[in-house]
Amino acid sequence: MATLSVPPVLSSPRDDAMQLFRAFKGLGTDTSTVINILAHRDAAQRSLIQHEYRTLYSEDLLKRLTSELTGNLETAVLWWMHDLPGRDAIIVRQALMMNAMNLQAATEVICSRTPSQIQVFKQHYHAKFGIHLEQGIESCASGDHKKLLLAYASVPRYEGREVDREMVVKDAKALYKAGEKKWGTDEKTFISIFSERSAAHLAAVDSAYHDMYGNSLKKVIKKETSGLFLHALKTILLCSANPAEYFAQVLHKAMKGMGTNDTALIRVIVTRTEIDMHYIKAEYLKKYKKTLNEAVHSETSGHYRAFLLALLGPNQ
Repeated sequence: MATLSVPPVLSSPRDDAMQLFRAFKGLGTDTSTVINILAHRDAAQRSLIQHEYRTLYSEDLLKRLTSELTGNLETAVLWWMHDLPGRDAIIVRQALMMNAMNLQAATEVICSRTPSQIQVFKQHYHAKFGIHLEQGIESCASGDHKKLLLAYASVPRYEGREVDREMVVKDAKALYKAGEKKWGTDEKTFISIFSERSAAHLAAVDSAYHDMYGNSLKKVIKKETSGLFLHALKTILLCSANPAEYFAQVLHKAMKGMGTNDTALIRVIVTRTEIDMHYIKAEYLKKYKKTLNEAVHSETSGHYRAFLLALLGPNQ
């Protein structure tokens, strides 16, 4: 398995900027140096490197990277260069652009984030693109999927672990009446409960539902809903209980079968590396009996592979 030599931690942002400048000089790019530096710097360090690079060379580092890199490596490095909320804003904006619409990706990002993460990335979205996230959703999504995304992106939710048991049972009953018990589905009830309740509460509702009716909510929403609405509900539900397991599944699906969904692979690795990648790797190993590093190694190649493996860290 390819490993990267980690540059000295004592290296300053100015030293890093100078090394990057040298890597761009001459014929071709010293891509290994670019990867070695950037893959081992946290968000604050990456921001300082960009600042130093502009100060030293009167040039935007992101523009330079765009001209020096290509393909999947370019996508991965450019997304990685942003901080968490700025990156989410860019990924969702790109996913909501009419000429390259990817509503599945936009749904995954919005419905897997905590309320406070959503609030911050919405501010970045508006600052970067001059429109509100809700306007982007309005223009691209439709039906119950649109209603759920709009509600989920705007309703403030409690983020603690405490739950009201009476309310949990009440919601489980309401979902049963809105789904399995009736002919057709009352989508409005699913939208209000899934968009207004805390993650801990929703996980408790899932458990109570299983105890009361012998079925998991995941099976219920698969039976009662479809398409992007199903995808949104499932993302909210699975991330309420165990986000790491959810993202392990997304990564496995991206690498399963013929060909690789590189956009999904890059999106998850780049967005989760500084949040919960350690847990995702553990879930991946438990569920699929091979390490995430091994899977990525077999599905990618070259500098693109080297960069993703550097972000993933030790093979465990």
